[in-house]
Amino acid sequence: MKHIVGLLAVVLTLTAWGEVAQAQQPAKIPRLGFLFFGSRDQPHLESFHQGLRDLGYVDGRNIPIEYRYAERSSDRLAMLAAELVALNLDVILTTTPAATRAVLQANSRTPIVAVGFDPVATGLVKSLAYPGGNVTGISSSAGPEMMGKRLDLLKEAFPKITTVAMLWNPEAGQLAAQVLDGAKKGAKALGLQLRPHEVRSTGDIEGAANVLKQLQPDALVIPGGALMTLNSKRIIEIATKLQLPAMYQTGQFIEDGGLMGYGVNYGDLYRRAGIYVDKITKGAKPADLPVELPMRFELLINLKAAKQIGVTIPPNLLARADKVIR
Repeated sequence: MKHIVGLLAVVLTLTAWGEVAQAQQPAKIPRLGFLFFGSRDQPHLESFHQGLRDLGYVDGRNIPIEYRYAERSSDRLAMLAAELVALNLDVILTTTPAATRAVLQANSRTPIVAVGFDPVATGLVKSLAYPGGNVTGISSSAGPEMMGKRLDLLKEAFPKITTVAMLWNPEAGQLAAQVLDGAKKGAKALGLQLRPHEVRSTGDIEGAANVLKQLQPDALVIPGGALMTLNSKRIIEIATKLQLPAMYQTGQFIEDGGLMGYGVNYGDLYRRAGIYVDKITKGAKPADLPVELPMRFELLINLKAAKQIGVTIPPNLLARADKVIR
């Protein structure tokens, strides 16, 4: 009997030691990758880091992140995507359709969180509710009617305008067509004449200055997309030189010296991307995580830019702005 009791004591002790040892095993540290089509100057990365910190993750401490920048080179993008995939990361984040496709081509099994564009319109997921593959994330799409809202704000700021030029990129596919259609409907509702001009490359944007001179619009509206965003400073220079009041889609343009912007708060999109990272590293599958739509929008006005082109922004519009650069 004593022998049996002693044996039981040994078993219980060993079991307890095993449980303690198991409890002391460090949790797996998730490893992330972030693939950018553009350069190292990424204005929303801090928002992403803040989103991670809100969930208890700190870059370099308990969630190492590998960053890769393609510097606008498609060839480099494919190489960097393959490089990230080879690291066997838990999640790769992307901010353009091209970067997302590059990762998928390198390895379709790595979970991808897409941030800051419309993965449905670009054909990267089946639907918002049921992504169905290895891509999910935060969409920047608020619908084509957003172009109408931007034109409405432009008309409110400058009631005398009658013609508005728009640079748009048909290479953006279905989304580009939706944006153009939304702009046409919005212009018609406001009694404005829309003069769209196609730009497919940085070279086309360089040539847009001469085209805009010929079109002689009263104002300019710029939709979003990688091509526009990557060439934001040049587009702003053209609008300023031609003394054109311009409405842009994102806050980055206003920070870079543009006049007005209305659209999605991209910092919020990047912050919320951290939630997806947390869920996936804890076992959730991208196919089961619905793509979220933007929740926060902002109106930004740059009074320095207004002074440069000699225009005045109405006080009532300034009062409604989320941010005014003076």
